[in-house]
Formats: sequence, C-alpha cells, structure tokens
Amino acid sequence: MNKITFLGAGSTIFARNVLGDCMVTDCLRDWEYALYDIDPQRLEESYMMLSNINRNSNDGRAKIVKYTDRLEALRGAKYLCNAIQVGGYEPCTVTDFEIPKKYGLRQTIGDTNGIGGIFRALRTIPVMMDFAKDMEKVCPDALFINYTNPMSMLTLAWNRYTDLKAVGLCHSHQECIPMLFGRLGLPTEGVNYKIAGINHMAWLLEVSRDGEDLYPIIRKKAVEGPIYDVLAELRKMHPEFSDMFSSLPDKKLEFSPDDHDDMVRFELMKQFGYYVTESSEHSSEYYPYFIKKHHPELIEKFNIPLDEYPRRCVQQIKMWQKQAEKLVHNGNLTHTHSQEYASGIIEAIETGKPYSFGGNVMNTGLIDNLPADCCVEVTCLANEGGIQPCHIGSLPHQLAALNMRQISVHQLVVDAALTGKKDYIYQAALLDPHASAELTIDEIRSLVDDMIEAHGDWLPEYR
Repeated sequence: MNKITFLGAGSTIFARNVLGDCMVTDCLRDWEYALYDIDPQRLEESYMMLSNINRNSNDGRAKIVKYTDRLEALRGAKYLCNAIQVGGYEPCTVTDFEIPKKYGLRQTIGDTNGIGGIFRALRTIPVMMDFAKDMEKVCPDALFINYTNPMSMLTLAWNRYTDLKAVGLCHSHQECIPMLFGRLGLPTEGVNYKIAGINHMAWLLEVSRDGEDLYPIIRKKAVEGPIYDVLAELRKMHPEFSDMFSSLPDKKLEFSPDDHDDMVRFELMKQFGYYVTESSEHSSEYYPYFIKKHHPELIEKFNIPLDEYPRRCVQQIKMWQKQAEKLVHNGNLTHTHSQEYASGIIEAIETGKPYSFGGNVMNTGLIDNLPADCCVEVTCLANEGGIQPCHIGSLPHQLAALNMRQISVHQLVVDAALTGKKDYIYQAALLDPHASAELTIDEIRSLVDDMIEAHGDWLPEYR
C-alpha cells in the first residue's frame, strides 16, 4: 500500500508542510495520507486543511483519511512522520520550566537538553515505544521519520529498543548557512559546507566557495561587523509564522558585533573555533557558561531570552484562531514546496533520484571520536537503497568534548526510560552541564524528585 501516516497530525504547520510537500511531489500525488492525533479537534482541523490543499494543488488525487484508531492509521504504511508533543504546553511544559525556576535554574527552550529536555524525553519515550510495538504488528518495513524533540534521546531510544528503520530530521542543519550568512551580509550562492556533530550541537566544520575557505572571512566579520537582523530570512523560510513578525520592520537592521541576536553562537565560535548549528536561545542552555544565577549580567550581555519557549507557546495559542482562518477554513488554500526534508527522502527511496540531507542516525562509525552508542547528526544520502549516512571522520577534539557532555546525559536518560531505574535520572541530571554548574548534588536530586512528582501520570513509575 502506498501510504504515509502522520502521528501527531494536530501539529498543523508540520502536517501542512510535510504532507503538502508530498502531495505536490509527482510520484506521491496518488498516495493515501493517514492522519492520527489524540486531539479530535486538531485532527479535524488538519484534515480540513490538507483536504483543501489536495483539492487545490493536487486535483484531489490523494486520499486523505483521518483515524482515531492508531493501529489502523499505521496499518500498511510505508512511511511514518512523527510530530507529537507528549503533555503539551499545559501541564508539562509549564512544569519543565516552573519547578527548575524554584531552584534558581533558568531555561530558554527546555525541549532538547537540560532538565526540560530530560523530562520531555522521559514522558515521550514510552509513547514512542508503543508506536514501535504497533509498527511491528502492521507495518514492520516502514521508515519512521521523527521530528519530535529531544531528537537525539528519542532516536537513541528507538534504536536501542527496536530494529525498525528510523531517521530524525531537524531544521537547524538546513538553516545554519542561510542564517549565518544572512547575519554577516554574505551571499550563499555557490557555498559548499560540511556539518556534523549531534542534534542542536552540530558544527559547521568546513565552508567554502570555489575552493576558498570562507571561515577567515566569517570570523573577521563576526568580530568587526556589521551584523544584520535576519527577519527577512525567517519570513522566507517560515512564511507560516509571518504573523509573529508582522509588527517588526521588513528591512534588515544593522547591529554591532557586541549587541545582536546571535551572541551566544558567535561567542562559542570565538572560543572553540567553529559555528554551531542551533540558535543562540537554544545554545545558551546547553553549556555552563551563559545562564548563571551569580552572574546575571551575562543574560543582558549575550541577549539571552529566558523562558522563551513558554512565551512562544502562549503567543502561538493566542494566534491560532487567526491562523486557522488562513489554513483550516480557507477553501482556496494551496501549497508550494517548503524546505522540509521528508518528501525529498521519500521521493528518493521511491524513484532512486538521489537526495542529500542532514539526518539524525546512530553513530555506526560515522564520527570516529564519538561513541557508537549515540545518535549523531550527519549528511545522509537517500536513494532506492534507503538512507546511507556519510562517514565524517573525527571532530576537532574540543568539539567532540562539548558533544560528549550531552551524549553522556542522553545515554543515561535512555537507560532510565528503558529500565525504569530512577538512579539513572539523577545521574543524567548531575551530568547536565547547565544544572551541574548551578546547583549542588542535593539540589539536583531534590529537583529531580520534584519533577517526577509533578509529572504524575505523565511518567511511568521509577524505582
């Protein structure tokens, strides 16, 4: 059966971009698109939206089906896309931020690393393991395409628990060059680059044009400026969020090298030599250097937006009705291809047309100085043979060391999720670079206990 199933189809923007892309891809126009979500209203809204896209951009050729029975949604699928958020904004995201805040531990995004990332993984991994059990029954040969964070921990857990095929996709890999070059006012045409590391902490290892190493120019401009606002790039890459930027100027604004919106990443490049893929608001909480309760001046110095993710959630919830008018209730809605990787991967496997992308996969000798038991983000090639990750070699030692700080946490969180042992949660939190730089051992253990208690039924029992 030619069928693509979307788990968490109530994630309307992801569903529009990923499945809309597939519907305007020639070899996928006649497929079934199976939508599943536990929220019936959001499921219906995505069904209406995709039905409009199918009618207006695909001559109604696809079959759009909504399911409330997960097993039936999965039955016979060749590809699965996962965009779930277990626990939602309330209560779980609020818990992830408010309880650490009582201990003086502040976060910005909290969905990938740190205490927030740890507990998001612990409540998500059991749900994904249930997905795997269902897949083994009704679609054991399907490719599982994961968009859900925390990417590295979920992909690692998936590969430890099951032999089912999987790849994780994240936007930071594909946005790295446009965002960096946009801030520096450099053209992106003809640029070749190499990125590798772990999710949200992958590194721009090489960047050149016509054989010329561009890093000396990048480092010089990062120090001397000018640095530009990149709202224009954001609008172009994410038109679905245009309302969020509507009150801001359309033109690029010039900033000084000492005060702009990417201070953390530029500081990391200054200290460690390489630019990291993930945004400064994310990156600020992955390292022990930036968010420090005894040095509050760093928050202003590096323009760190504390509590950014809850703020975004509140804004998006408020904006949804306005967005729904444009997406759900728009009978004339059409779709043009987005920058999401999923349709290119599926097309490549179905037709043999090669497709290169940044993917999250197990480290099967791909990065020599990172452990095999970890998830890495590297360039991958998709074709009729499936997905072939590329061998990278060794990372510079300082970059591998920074990655290893997070990898050790990821491994312990997965240990906890798959064994049910609470000690692994304590150990993961104690090794987290941010928490361990701010809190004592006793504080971290108490914080973990409070987080487990507050999550209640959202977590399995830990012994």
